[in-house]
Amino acid sequence: MTTITFIRADGERINVEAGSAESAMLAAVGHRVNGILGECGGSLTCATCHVFVEPEWLHRLPAMSEAENDLLDATAVKRQENSRLSCQIPIEGALDGLVLHLPEAQI
Repeated sequence: MTTITFIRADGERINVEAGSAESAMLAAVGHRVNGILGECGGSLTCATCHVFVEPEWLHRLPAMSEAENDLLDATAVKRQENSRLSCQIPIEGALDGLVLHLPEAQI
């Protein structure tokens, strides 16, 4: 299992255990993390799983696709350099301890 820490906009920290066949979004939704909606179920057609990745973790993530990059322009909270869609972050052992900050709103 891989541990992911989600930090809500109010500072609340939520630790989630995720399996290797999940995305960060699926792990959050499965553990009812308030702040990740995942309305499209991870099909890369919405932007309701927007997160800000702690900078030291960015180099460990897969490259961003053009579709993800385009959707990040449609987030409720303005994207930043460390913005990603959590549905596009596959969980693997190398991400144990990953820290993701949640925006104030998803819609």
